[in-house]
Amino acid sequence: MSLRRLLHIAGAVIGATGVAMFSAAIVGLMYQEWGDSLQIVLAAAIAIGIGGAMWKVFDRPGELTTREGFAAVGIAWLAMTFAGTLPFVLTGEISNFTDAFFETAAGFSTTGSSILPDPGALSHAILFWRSLTQWIGGMGIIVLSIAILPLLGVGGVQLARAESPGVNPDRLTPRFAETARRLWLIYIGFTGLEALFLWAGEMTLFEAVNHSFTTMSTGGFGTTSGSIGDFGAYTQWVVIVFMVIAGTSFALHYKGLRSPLEYVRHPGFRLYALVLGVAAVVIAVGTWGTAIADTIRDAIFVSVTLVTTTGFGTADFGQWSVFLQIMAVGLMFIGGMAGSTSGSVKIYRHSILYQASRNDLRRLIHPRGVFMPRWGKDPVSEAVVESVQSFFLLYMFAFMTGTALFGIIISASGSPFDIPSTVSAVASALGNIGPGLGAVGPASNFAAVPDLGKWLLALLMIVGRLEIFPIVLLFTRELWRR
Repeated sequence: MSLRRLLHIAGAVIGATGVAMFSAAIVGLMYQEWGDSLQIVLAAAIAIGIGGAMWKVFDRPGELTTREGFAAVGIAWLAMTFAGTLPFVLTGEISNFTDAFFETAAGFSTTGSSILPDPGALSHAILFWRSLTQWIGGMGIIVLSIAILPLLGVGGVQLARAESPGVNPDRLTPRFAETARRLWLIYIGFTGLEALFLWAGEMTLFEAVNHSFTTMSTGGFGTTSGSIGDFGAYTQWVVIVFMVIAGTSFALHYKGLRSPLEYVRHPGFRLYALVLGVAAVVIAVGTWGTAIADTIRDAIFVSVTLVTTTGFGTADFGQWSVFLQIMAVGLMFIGGMAGSTSGSVKIYRHSILYQASRNDLRRLIHPRGVFMPRWGKDPVSEAVVESVQSFFLLYMFAFMTGTALFGIIISASGSPFDIPSTVSAVASALGNIGPGLGAVGPASNFAAVPDLGKWLLALLMIVGRLEIFPIVLLFTRELWRR
């Protein structure tokens, strides 16, 4: 394990974060927000200065080992999040550092939880930076680095494996750098296409760009306190379509754009569509009212926003029946397809877990039988099954431990949080969703959470975004042992 190499990578990521800040400063200049633009330029200069110094001082080029790849992912995301707080703090838009870190973690992790009662009160420059953090985090700063780090003399294959443990990255080409470039082109293309559709409706160009950033990243940050609910039916249907696109594997998009039948053939997409359809029907039946069109649209919107972990809101599901609230929390544990920008457990893991459990039951009846889970027509190796089982065990352990710790923090602070609010806040943070129930529901925010609770939830956001393993491994002795 080379600590110098890890710090070298962290420096490159911090510097890249600083470069991204200049786009927010330009937006500020366009809206004549001179003070905020100047402070964001200062923030960019600080990030680039610190990152550049680390990159130069700790220069250790060479191919990363597997252990270094996992460590680099965790350290880089933490470093990027700390650097991303600078525009919020220096402009004074979010002066409290804990709140700024929470908002930034929610951005880069594409969680969408917020401490802001009204995002519309922010300057255009900061609002753009807030949305941009989600867009960057959507495909992953580490995936982007697959194309960049080799130019710096650092291999990126291990970084991709570390960000998606348990399943090999779906190469579209023999070279990882070329694969990353093609995925980013698709990501940028869909983002631009959604912005055009939203702009053609009732949104301004600024609102359209911001919401396309936070839709394609399945992040869920909005520009107003009412989220997508502040806009009409046309806008909501556009967002529904692109949330579904964002929750679909981008490798499948690459193949499907050439041959649309690839979507139908893919077992993950069929299961993904089935889950969305069943959830929408159940919610529609449970919320059936006189305004049939609104009921159907809200049911589809909520099912899609929860399964894809986007977190936009049009209806306060915290006001629904107890059964539907429980269902809403359950949907937080599903997630979209592997290779998408959504968070949570993911569809393919649920399928493998179900098949493995079913096969265990079948072995009780047929002890000599040979049963193997399949993904479509392909058999799934025992190593992959064990990896999925380990991930789910760690995910549930993180959820239960996080809930217990968050409950202790809430009790000690005397905050007015009930059990649904506490449980859903942790489930939302770990699954990178955004709103929960009750005190942290779609009609509220996370401002009332004690500072220590915000740090815990922010850590859970990052743990969930990196799919558990890279952060957990940072605290194991084996990772750092020579």
